[in-house]
Amino acid sequence: MPRRAPMSKPIERVEIITGIQRRRRYTAEEKVRLVEETMRPGMTVSAVARLHGVSPSLLFQWRRRMAGGGHEAVRADEEVVPVNRVRELENRIRELERLLGRKTMETEILREALEQARPIKLALRLPSPPRDGSR
Repeated sequence: MPRRAPMSKPIERVEIITGIQRRRRYTAEEKVRLVEETMRPGMTVSAVARLHGVSPSLLFQWRRRMAGGGHEAVRADEEVVPVNRVRELENRIRELERLLGRKTMETEILREALEQARPIKLALRLPSPPRDGSR
């Protein structure tokens, strides 16, 4: 008699999605709870994803964000930026602001010089009175 492969666990729930639906939104608490559930002994990301109807890739993304920035990264649903990169960008902003201030000052100095030079230029253009005193 042929041996049959052992049966896996029976499926407890089947979710059928019909129609066009928008993306589901998860609260920060739900995300944290699901990520923490993946870290329990004996649980895998795929198992938690199947239990809750969530994409495994989404759970992996939440786990990565939590590892990088904790609960705030998951709550904000954004990538985490290292502190040294933030400092580097802040320094760059300060340098650009300093350069902008210098260029603004140079522009104003040139504008004032141009305004002072205009009357002199106009005076040079006026016709000279005749030398013999006649008009």
